[in-house]
Amino acid sequence: MTANVRPTLRNLTAASFKVGCLGFGGPAGQIALMHRVFVDEKKWIDEDRYLHALSYCTLLPGPEAQQLATYVGWLLHGVTGGIIAGLLFVLPGAAIVFALSWIYVTAGQQPLVAAAFLGIKAAVVALVLEAMIRVGKRALKGPAAWPVAIAAFLALSVWSAPFPVVILAAGAVGLVLVVLQRNTVESSPEATAGAPPSAWRAMATAGAWGVAWLAPLGLSLLVLGPVHVLTRVGQLFSTLAVVTFGGAYAALAYLQQEAVDVHGWLTASQMIDGLGLAETTPGPLVLVNEFVGFVAGWQDGGGLALATLCALMAAWCTFAPSFVWIFAGAPFAERLRANRWANAALKAITAAVLGVIANLAIWFALHVVFGEVAVLPLALGAEVPLPVWSSFQVAAALMCIVATIALLRFKVGVIALVLGSAACGVALRLCGFA
Repeated sequence: MTANVRPTLRNLTAASFKVGCLGFGGPAGQIALMHRVFVDEKKWIDEDRYLHALSYCTLLPGPEAQQLATYVGWLLHGVTGGIIAGLLFVLPGAAIVFALSWIYVTAGQQPLVAAAFLGIKAAVVALVLEAMIRVGKRALKGPAAWPVAIAAFLALSVWSAPFPVVILAAGAVGLVLVVLQRNTVESSPEATAGAPPSAWRAMATAGAWGVAWLAPLGLSLLVLGPVHVLTRVGQLFSTLAVVTFGGAYAALAYLQQEAVDVHGWLTASQMIDGLGLAETTPGPLVLVNEFVGFVAGWQDGGGLALATLCALMAAWCTFAPSFVWIFAGAPFAERLRANRWANAALKAITAAVLGVIANLAIWFALHVVFGEVAVLPLALGAEVPLPVWSSFQVAAALMCIVATIALLRFKVGVIALVLGSAACGVALRLCGFA
């Protein structure tokens, strides 16, 4: 790892806490923020290794940004560093979502709060655009990178292709190009050094962390039974952690179906409100899972105590699996850096990730600027998002433009951008413009 210094645990903790507190903008913004902190500012990890870790994490189910934070922490300080970076990536946002969930079920929506959220969403649009530009500069290397990124974007945005299929196809393209071009990918001397990772150790690690992950669910099942809401929350989110590939929005589609239609824990309107809370707080977008768990416990009649337990169960079953995937699999992923075939496949996957981020950026921008977004069906099963122009929100659009200029042209800091945008949203509401 071509880093200038190896950070102390104290320095890693401080930097990870900073990322956790400033991680607005969903996975795109969080990935860019971690790059800025760990690669550009601290220089604790080199860019190739960061992008390699990102490519590996995109292959995993669950929140890829939290997995990336755990991976980076593991690279810098082993399991201890991974736990610190992974937990601190989540805890600040989780604390805020918990507080907002409590306010939501007791006090309801307040107009000024909604106005502040609108301003924050404008800041998020700017952060996602910045992330797309940053990742694009680093991912678009080689003649095949642009076509792969564009193909991934079209596959997701126009044909709604399954995310795993898009990623596997990108990896296959990278392998084919190695064969056709007889390309030589240089191996990393650092990656080839040391003994190969142990399969037995990986299985033991996966088993130990798997027990830690499922222990709360097992305890609830044993004490409260299979039909209790706490047990059902643990079962749903443990399943969600394993089967949802494709990022937060893929997970949310499955979550809404189960939590709203099957279990009836909350209404569709409440689900959207929870998503709005998660979108405007730091941390992964799937912190909406914590909101769903909280509301499920509250609606079951258990009051704050049961709501808290359900929120904790939902959060733990969402994020604990990341430690299984990283601590058991990262040693093997690191060895792949020395394999030219794997290297070529992962470089193509990195280019595809740019298409994924672009798809999310456009989706988010449309839903902030327009009150309604329809779908226009095309031939061959294709469809494109079509904004309803009568729902165009002038104030939201202007705030997005101002926030983007402030971030890209004047390099305004993330905290100032978010707080300033929230203040603008409140001011416009008080003046009757939002």
